[in-house]
Amino acid sequence: MVQKKYLETIYNEENKPFSDYPKKLINHLIEIANLQQNQKILELGCGRGDFIIEFKKNGLDAYGVDISNFSKNFFPDLKFEEVDLEKDKLPYNDNTFDVVYSKSFIEHFYYPEKIFQEAHRVLKPGGQIITLTPEWQYIYKSFYEDFTHRVPFTNESLKDIHTMNNFKNVKVTSFIQLPILFKNNLLSKILYLTSVITRKFVPDYFRMSNKWIRFSKEIMLLSIARK
Repeated sequence: MVQKKYLETIYNEENKPFSDYPKKLINHLIEIANLQQNQKILELGCGRGDFIIEFKKNGLDAYGVDISNFSKNFFPDLKFEEVDLEKDKLPYNDNTFDVVYSKSFIEHFYYPEKIFQEAHRVLKPGGQIITLTPEWQYIYKSFYEDFTHRVPFTNESLKDIHTMNNFKNVKVTSFIQLPILFKNNLLSKILYLTSVITRKFVPDYFRMSNKWIRFSKEIMLLSIARK
């Protein structure tokens, strides 16, 4: 019951208004992972659906799963299945998807290896898994502010969980959730250094005062690997 109420409580429109961030992030991921139109993609823990719907807008065949059908309130046409991945397998056949994606999802499980086992099963040979999760070394002070967080990840542990579940070509990088840094130009490089300075020298007390400070400090891990 707690898990089912999580989205409605934490991610309602009043607490977390919709923004253009999902569009900017997904466009960036499509570029760096070289995703193609008509590829079949599954988002694990799709939440409100505002990330997976951006893959659909870019021409991918998009599917979502979550423990709650909250996304149906916003995107009723989304191909969605309600499933509790703590207990159940994904309701798809082996070798179904070209891509499996998740953001801020795997850290909510006591046994996240089960998630990677299922992701590997439903991916086609050569398919990609794209994962975003908080990076422990930068977020350890605030990680458990979300009481549903269970397992934190470091660069090494995220690599290991992929490798132990038979994924190949695993690449894990630190990822700053500031869209202005997604571009590869001189301004982005200057602002990246500014973000690093912010993270190191602005006191944590100011973390929630604006998005620049918050996301300069709350670094994610981005992993991309293949089956």
